Amino acid sequence: MNRGKIVQVVGPVVDVEFTDTLPGIYQALTVDYTGRDQAIQLTLEVQQHLGDRCVRTISMSSTEGLKRGYEVIDTGAPISVPVGEGVMGRVFDVCGHPVDERGPVTAEKYYPRGPVDFSTGVVHRHQGH
Repeated sequence: MNRGKIVQVVGPVVDVEFTDTLPGIYQALTVDYTGRDQAIQLTLEVQQHLGDRCVRTISMSSTEGLKRGYEVIDTGAPISVPVGEGVMGRVFDVCGHPVDERGPVTAEKYYPRGPVDFSTGVVHRHQGH
C-alpha cells in the first residue's frame, strides 16, 4: 500500500509527498484523522504531479483540522460512483456516498467519476491512469 505525508494545506488544495511511487492523476487518496472530537475520513483526488515526490490534490470536502504530517493512503483507483436503477431518486455527495438518509445504495456497477464539461454537462471518464 502506497503511503504519503501531507506537506501543505491551502484551502481545498492539499500537497502530499510520497517516498515510493507517485499515484496517478485522478487517483483517490484517503486521510483518516480526528477533528472536532469525531473521526473523519477525507478523500483527496490527485490533480497534478509536482516534481519527483509530490502530488497536488483537491479535497472532496472541508479541510478544517487537516495538518501537515498526516498520513495519506493511495487507494490505487479513482473515485467511483454507483450507477444504475438503484441510484434513481437518491442524493449523493461528490464521492458517491448517499446523503439522503435512506440507507445504503444497491448498485451493481460503479464507474470512475470524471470531470464535467460544464458547457455540455457531459461527464468524461478517464481511460487508464
